[in-house]
Amino acid sequence: MSKAGTARGRPRTFDRDVALAAATRLFWEHGYEATSLNELTEAMGIRPGSLYAAFGGKKALFKEVVHAYARSPVGAFIGLALHEEPTAYQAFARILREAATIYPDPSHPAGCLTITAATNVTVQDAEIAAFLRDLRNANLAVFQDRLRTAQQDGELPPYADPRALAGYFAAVIQGMSQRARDGADATELADIAELALAAWPRRGPGPPS
Repeated sequence: MSKAGTARGRPRTFDRDVALAAATRLFWEHGYEATSLNELTEAMGIRPGSLYAAFGGKKALFKEVVHAYARSPVGAFIGLALHEEPTAYQAFARILREAATIYPDPSHPAGCLTITAATNVTVQDAEIAAFLRDLRNANLAVFQDRLRTAQQDGELPPYADPRALAGYFAAVIQGMSQRARDGADATELADIAELALAAWPRRGPGPPS
């Protein structure tokens, strides 16, 4: 067998899951743009060629990191709350209250990975910017659908605007992530969550005066 054939058949000498976890932490801490290939290969314990062979490059690696994060307990809590809670209010209350504990948790970098990664993406990385924007818009659409259903079911009053309310909660969640990055603890974030929930539209003929 040729040396080239032996090289092609040789198994990887690194643990892919461990390498992916190391990349996740770097992207979570520094965002997409500020994380260099050198930092990635050093943290992952692999050579640049192995990174490209196993993950397809920085962009493909980042997308895989984001998708894996979305399936993890710290990334999936929003979708789980929307799916499991019987009312929209209970779902959004759970989302905000869990965000208040998850985002400042010292066992991982502060905030939300996908929100943090979007803060420093430049025009040179239009593909990544569009990827993250599409994720945010997809989440916003899920919020809107849940709130429209709540209105149809009579949980939200007729005067409520599901589109605006979805945008409001999305903005609060993004803000809580940034506050966690700035050092806010779970108590401060819990207070923000309760204030945000106080804006939930009340039942009645019109908005509260």
